[in-house]
Amino acid sequence: MAFRIIRNDIAKVKADVIVNTANPKPVIGAGTDSRIYSAAGSDDLLKERKKIGEIAPGEAVYTPAFRLDAKYIIHTVGPVWEGGDKGEEEILRRCYRNSMNLAKELKAESIAFPLISSGSYGYPKDKALMTALEEIKGFLFENEMDIWLVILDRKSLELSHDLEGEIESFISDSHASVVMDREYSIGMVREDKREEALRRRRAMKNRTEEIFMHSIPVHGKGVPASASLSLDDIVGKKEDTFQERLFRLIDESGMDDVEVYKKANVDRKLFSKIKGDRDYRPSKKTVLSFAIALELDIDKTDDLLARAGLAFSPSSNADKIVCYAITTKQYNVYVIDAWLFKYGLSTLS
Repeated sequence: MAFRIIRNDIAKVKADVIVNTANPKPVIGAGTDSRIYSAAGSDDLLKERKKIGEIAPGEAVYTPAFRLDAKYIIHTVGPVWEGGDKGEEEILRRCYRNSMNLAKELKAESIAFPLISSGSYGYPKDKALMTALEEIKGFLFENEMDIWLVILDRKSLELSHDLEGEIESFISDSHASVVMDREYSIGMVREDKREEALRRRRAMKNRTEEIFMHSIPVHGKGVPASASLSLDDIVGKKEDTFQERLFRLIDESGMDDVEVYKKANVDRKLFSKIKGDRDYRPSKKTVLSFAIALELDIDKTDDLLARAGLAFSPSSNADKIVCYAITTKQYNVYVIDAWLFKYGLSTLS
């Protein structure tokens, strides 16, 4: 059980619980509220909703789902954006927190959320997204549930203007100079720091280009390049499998298994399968998810991929975004999935 961002109309999603961004009064509102009432059956749902009465911002209540492909509808009232200094963020956090806790009480195994308050209530979409991801991640660290953030179209999901610019620059340039620009602002640093900034920028550029330029997925690290070695010597040299290297890295991290697979957003059953099979061959998404969870640098991520017979691809924008995340030390797989989704790419989850 894990988290995913999906593109759909939330009224058409199959889940135990569908979350509705409700009007505080028992009337049919606009946007998501209107679509859910229409799909569930407006008369039946409104009759149940009137039994509940007014709902306070941040509160969560439930009704039957009627004609929706779900068991329950959880109704929560998000905050109206008034500039950010009227407690909007805490109200929004309570919407997610109370809805997930209520779903847990209802013994739901899956719950689908819209991006609460990001429509007619005017909450900035980039801020609404980060709040949603933080609350969902916190809940899943302690609980087991499938949680989906349902986005009607990619225009509904926004990143900060500066972040979008950096990611787009990284994708188009295929190197990390944007990171150095941000860290050092080369045109503004003192003269005695300028050369060091340029040196580090060139080093990061060269390392990233090296990753994307190599075409052989297995580096052969640890195999001496000596003509005196026979083929038998080379083939007989023992190297860690993916599974062995992964669990060595987990031991070195100081985290326990549960913390790692939760941070990686990897299903417990899959983790158990990997742990029990020395020769397990994972997908690239699985390897990268573990690399993010373990906060590996580019070199160690590259090596872990190689252990699975995989490599970064110079033609893959998804790989470039993951590399951008690693070089900027963004080790939240939920956030990375949001970036990938925004650019129309396959997510890690």
